[in-house]
Amino acid sequence: MGLQENFMWGGASAANQCEGGIFEDGRGLANVDVCPAGKDREDVIAGRRIMLEMDEEHVYPAVEAVDFYHHFREDIRLLGEMGFRVYRMSIAWTRIFPEGDETEPNEAGLRFYEEVFRECKKYGIEPLVTISHFDCPIGLIRKYGGWRNRKMIEFYLRLCETLFTRYRDYVTHWLNFNEINMILHAPFMGAGICFEEGENEDAVKYQAAHHELMAGALAVKMAHEINPANKVGCMFAAGSAYPYTCRPEDVWEALLTDQENYFFVDVQARGYYPPYALKRLENKGIMPQMESEDEEILRKYPVDFISFSYYNSRCIAAPGTGSEEAEGNLFKSAKNPYLKFSEWGWPIDPLGLRITLNQVYDRYQKPLFIVENGLGAVDTPDENGVVNDGYRIDYLREHIRAMKAAVEEDGVDLMGYTTWAPIDLISAGSGEMRKRYGFVYVDKQEDGRGTLARRKKSSFYWYKRVIETNGEDLG
Repeated sequence: MGLQENFMWGGASAANQCEGGIFEDGRGLANVDVCPAGKDREDVIAGRRIMLEMDEEHVYPAVEAVDFYHHFREDIRLLGEMGFRVYRMSIAWTRIFPEGDETEPNEAGLRFYEEVFRECKKYGIEPLVTISHFDCPIGLIRKYGGWRNRKMIEFYLRLCETLFTRYRDYVTHWLNFNEINMILHAPFMGAGICFEEGENEDAVKYQAAHHELMAGALAVKMAHEINPANKVGCMFAAGSAYPYTCRPEDVWEALLTDQENYFFVDVQARGYYPPYALKRLENKGIMPQMESEDEEILRKYPVDFISFSYYNSRCIAAPGTGSEEAEGNLFKSAKNPYLKFSEWGWPIDPLGLRITLNQVYDRYQKPLFIVENGLGAVDTPDENGVVNDGYRIDYLREHIRAMKAAVEEDGVDLMGYTTWAPIDLISAGSGEMRKRYGFVYVDKQEDGRGTLARRKKSSFYWYKRVIETNGEDLG
């Protein structure tokens, strides 16, 4: 038995990485807008270097990105031509509430997304909308300190109420936060957090995470009340942690890594803080402050489904083993000697996707959705302007095979699969344009030059066939 007939094939993007137009139609400035390309990006997204406005010395890729803001009709037509059944996208919070704490939304921003959803509907594409994809208004960071402040819940829920109400006729699948566990690794990008000298950074991160967890649970409650057809999922950066060797010390470190990775999903899917997390937070003296009703809210409003990104597995060695490091999706780990690696040093592990699907489904027994999976690579058009990206086809083919095996042979309940990203965009981790993921090539270079013209790659036609055959023809 293959994938279900209504399996949701598609692709995924984020507003800050594709839209551009950040100074148009009343949009405000967000944390992700001021994350520069180049050597300072890592310090900014980690909250170590405070940057709340743009300067003359840095380049800010989000200003134009690939200009989806003006190309969305063309782009969605291309998705429709591929046969997309779902398009996972995000809302730019500051298009709707420019400062974040207004009581009335910005109508121009609301109209833009309504046009996007109408265009999707024209091609039979269902939007899967991430409410906050690494997106926090600078106004809320300046006034309240970002998600370290509990008042953020109120502003987030105002955004949710606006979206759930305005787009009731267009959207029934929502994600509350993108890669919520990234708050531990990129706290400025994940939660608008800038650290003050001498403060306990872990305490701040877990307090901010608690506020996001509460906001996410209350968003589930609100979504169901406004439209009973709404389904709300959580989303995390996944990838199983393998022990570097069978030394018990390595196995233990891998287990701890998995627990850290699953912690916030444990709360969102099961409705309570797991005992291992409570004990460690208490032992470190960083237990988040909670209100009396918090535990009950978390318990009553778990998510409807669980979504995740999968780019690579991780290999974990105990401290002091001298293992070689590998890169990853904002995670570094030991280098797995049994795997090949991408141009950016990320492990390529299709079987790891099957392992991850099994582990996540065994843990939660809720429907799953793979909402990011793809290969970042340098794509070079030939003399005729054609991009023959067979390497991307190979990567996706093997991951889809592993995904199908998890469903057909292991019994995993999987709703859909959206690649990252259907059309080239700016890399979140590195801010680069040359790190391309799409089925559609965008004529824009690292230095900003280019016409922004869209051009189909070889993978475009391959993925079209995969969708047409519901994954039976993988070429």
